[in-house]
Amino acid sequence: MRALVTGGAGFIGSTLVDRLLAEGHEVDVVDDLSSGSLNNLAEARASGGKALRINQLDIRLPELVELAARRRPEVVFHLAAQASVPISVQEPMFDAHVNVLGTVNVLEAARAAGTERVVFAASGGTLYGDPDLSEQPISETLAHRPLSPYGVSKKAGIDYLVAYRELHALEFCALALANVYGPRQDPHGESGVVAIFAERLVKEEPVVIHGDGEQTRDFVYVDDVVDAFVRAAARGGGLVCNIGTGVGTTVNRIYAGLAAAAGIENPAEHGPPRSGDVRHSSLDPARAAMQLGWQPWTPLDEGLAAVVRFFAERHD
Repeated sequence: MRALVTGGAGFIGSTLVDRLLAEGHEVDVVDDLSSGSLNNLAEARASGGKALRINQLDIRLPELVELAARRRPEVVFHLAAQASVPISVQEPMFDAHVNVLGTVNVLEAARAAGTERVVFAASGGTLYGDPDLSEQPISETLAHRPLSPYGVSKKAGIDYLVAYRELHALEFCALALANVYGPRQDPHGESGVVAIFAERLVKEEPVVIHGDGEQTRDFVYVDDVVDAFVRAAARGGGLVCNIGTGVGTTVNRIYAGLAAAAGIENPAEHGPPRSGDVRHSSLDPARAAMQLGWQPWTPLDEGLAAVVRFFAERHD
């Protein structure tokens, strides 16, 4: 197929590009490189040949519509986003510009191109708000009640997808992602705890856990997530599907696994908890199993070890 991947130079996007090229698809990457990096596409550029085209372009610009109309992708994978919850709180207008207006422009581009389907990266960690522990793992039947502008923007994206499906017969599948981790994740943001911890351990720098470390998140490996995106290109039409493991893992357990992989015995330090952090979060992947034939297969310690190896090689 001909695919267009927005945010294709990012952590998840570049891994998806690698998978699509390996399966013989043609890929147009759209990325403004504000947070993505061409380094993430080094393997793709080396092996992709004429099947890969990289377009440095902001998803909010009208040139995106022109590009899509010219390239006519059959599937658009929309991963480009302002992905920081704190930034969305501090700069809600900026967040809405990128995540709401940018998404509308992507949908207009898909409509102009005669695209068959959009696969959208939604946010399972913010879409459902802060549900009670008794409601976890969270299923897609739980009401969408985001508590941050970022979460609101992702909910709006799903609402627009529904509208475009009804108005223009543009099919979609929205993937509500849990806490994705793996090689290429940025260790310098405020999220991505696995990457942050791994880099500091490799550099033998102290690691600080916010709060007591007993808060839980649903950690899902990037290759498993990419598999869900590929499956959603042909299945799960009109649905939101949770992409997670269904298991909440403590931050303390994440540190222990990474430290063991890095051969570090020093305990982590603990700092004050971050305001606004959800205490517990896990996503029920039963719908994805039924509708996409998807399930996570990477064991946690195997994934954590892969991240440590990635940062160790980069550090060397």
